[in-house]
Amino acid sequence: MSDIADNLQAVQARIRLAADRAGRLPDTVRLLAVSKTWPLASVLIAAAAGQRAFGENYVQEGVEKAQATSTLGLEWHFIGPLQSNKTRPVAEHFSWVHSVDREKIAERLSAQRPEALPPLQICVQVNVSGEASKSGCAPADAAALCAAVASLPRLTLRGLMAIPEASDDPAAQQAAFARLRELFADIRSTLSLPSFDTLSMGMSHDLEAAIAEGATIVRIGTAIFGERNYA
Repeated sequence: MSDIADNLQAVQARIRLAADRAGRLPDTVRLLAVSKTWPLASVLIAAAAGQRAFGENYVQEGVEKAQATSTLGLEWHFIGPLQSNKTRPVAEHFSWVHSVDREKIAERLSAQRPEALPPLQICVQVNVSGEASKSGCAPADAAALCAAVASLPRLTLRGLMAIPEASDDPAAQQAAFARLRELFADIRSTLSLPSFDTLSMGMSHDLEAAIAEGATIVRIGTAIFGERNYA
């Protein structure tokens, strides 16, 4: 068995254990394999091991991988910052976008989503830690942005996403995820949308804390594919 396949099994075991500790069923947490910067060959190994959902941060790289695997039944999620001049290829080739942080991006995705495809599944990204270097709307603006997304055709609002400030302290990790969970609950009670069911939060170093606070999608790259070389 390949390292990637072994790593997938190890991550799935971590998810099961974290869910059990949180009193949750493991199948309430989806694993999104973040394949950014990794070659198509790595995606194919993970797919052969049973992984179906993959996340990409860079438009051109993600589109190329989605096109190359179009016959394999994989689900492609765009999870990186999205500029307004790059929305069309994302609208045309991805199933999910986790990183909508302003209404203009949502409007362009809505207008550019092909009629022949199912609605694009959308998460609003929230900057829960207030970091200047991070994308995401302010928590105070999240409800209004969610309402705007929910009103647009060709889009389905699914929930919230966050990338909290990195921390090695499990308590700090969990506190940041709790802020997103509480915001999610407030918005869900206001909008009353059956589709609003997703908390996209947690990565390789903090998935346990995210699952404890209700994550329904964890975005895992390093623990599956290894450390990245951005050079």
